[in-house]
Amino acid sequence: MSTSSWTMLAGAAAGAGLAVFGLVILVTGRAPNPTARAFRCVRDAGFYHFFFGAALGLVVIGTGINNPVVTTTITVLAIVMAGTALVRFRPRPRQRPVNR
Repeated sequence: MSTSSWTMLAGAAAGAGLAVFGLVILVTGRAPNPTARAFRCVRDAGFYHFFFGAALGLVVIGTGINNPVVTTTITVLAIVMAGTALVRFRPRPRQRPVNR
């Protein structure tokens, strides 16, 4: 197996792991404490991980296809998904009430 194949396999495994982790968070409504603390709400954490995992998986799939139009379309979709995760669901701590 070539280095390229191993890299694609590792990327696909990482993407699938992130997507499944995000789906588990979304379905159960619970996240590990470090993950939950990094996001405003558990829903944001779930979508963030799901979108990044799906985007990584799409990039791996697009890389393996020899049709330039399909590859470009899949890559643009992956960029949109990753951008959505970064802009809409980015990690940020919960708002704490201000004591005056």
